Order: sequence, then structure tokens, then C-alpha cells
Amino acid sequence: MNRRESLKAIGLGTLTTGLLIGVGCKPGEKAAPEVTNGKAAAVPGRMPEEVERENKIKAEKYFDEHEMATITILADIIIPKDAHSGSASDAGVPAFIEFIVKDIPSHKLPMRGGLKWLDMHCLNTYGNPFIKCSSKQQTEVLDQIAYPYKAKPEMAQGVAFFNRMRDLTASGFWSSEMGTKDIGYAGNAPNKWTGVPADVLKQYGMENVTI
Repeated sequence: MNRRESLKAIGLGTLTTGLLIGVGCKPGEKAAPEVTNGKAAAVPGRMPEEVERENKIKAEKYFDEHEMATITILADIIIPKDAHSGSASDAGVPAFIEFIVKDIPSHKLPMRGGLKWLDMHCLNTYGNPFIKCSSKQQTEVLDQIAYPYKAKPEMAQGVAFFNRMRDLTASGFWSSEMGTKDIGYAGNAPNKWTGVPADVLKQYGMENVTI
């Protein structure tokens, strides 16, 4: 199983159980509400206060430009573009993460603290924040925090941050239109009636009956 397949399993597990990091929908909420001009639209089954709350969240800004740039690079390292589909940022994952962090405030401090930890570690090691490090240096840093059972004790905060970032990225990607196409999910679709199966007709001696 390659890295993309492993992350797909993480993303599907998250979407199936809603328990991995608390990204699942709350009871009665829609996973992907309609959006018009950057605002959630009033759709059947949604209360006006739900739409109002969502629009309020969308209007808020939590991460600054530097943090969003870091999140974008990290997301694309976690799920890069391949021959089958685009990267995490192509699927809108950074915007998804920004929304989820505002929607579920328990993510705020761990994410901001993790981004700060990553920059400080890179500054101390390479003299640059993460986004200004070379691709080789970025990979070296992430290799130290991407494998919890191999990481050194002093990298614990980085490990916790990267686990959260990886889970959010997988959740965002495989709940997006691009991600659902990536896994071949067609959703609910009307059945196409092609008649009684041939083996059933034969069982009842009706294989030559024309209706």
C-alpha cells in the first residue's frame, strides 16, 4: 500500500466514523452545504440559524497568510498531485482546514501552536521558517515527526501536530468533489431496471416467456 492509499484509508475511516479527530458532521448537519457567493445557501432541511452560523464562520479569519501558506505546503506534501487526481490544495483542503478549525475551536490552539513549533524548529535547524526551507529540508523535518513510533521524545509536539494536520488533510480531501471521484464514490443514484435476472426466470421455467 503506497502513501496515498494509506491516507485514503485514514480519510475514509474519518468520514465513516466521525471519531478520528472530531471532524464528522454533527447530528442534523449537512456535510457539504450549498455555497453561493461565498455564503451558505438556504436549502431544504437546514434551519435559518444553521445557515447564519455557517456564514458567520466563513466571514471570520483565523490563520494569517503565513500560516495558510504553511498549511498549503504541508497539505500538498501529504497528498500531492498524481496521475489520477490533483493535490490537496487543488481540492480546496486549506480552506476546509480553516473552516473546520473555526467550527471546532478545540483545533485552534493545537494547530497554531504546531505551526509555530514547526517554524521554530526549522529556524533553529536551517535558519529559515518552514515555507522558506528547501524541499529536501522540509522532507527531513517531516520525516522526524511523521512516524510516531520512530520519533524522538523531544519531537512529541511536532508529532502531535503532524498527526492532526494529516488527519484534517485526509478528511478534507476525501470529502471533496475531487476526493470522492478519486475513490470512485458515485453517491445515491436511481436504479436502472433491466428486467428479472435470467437465472431467476430459468428457476421458474419462464426463460422463454415474453411479457
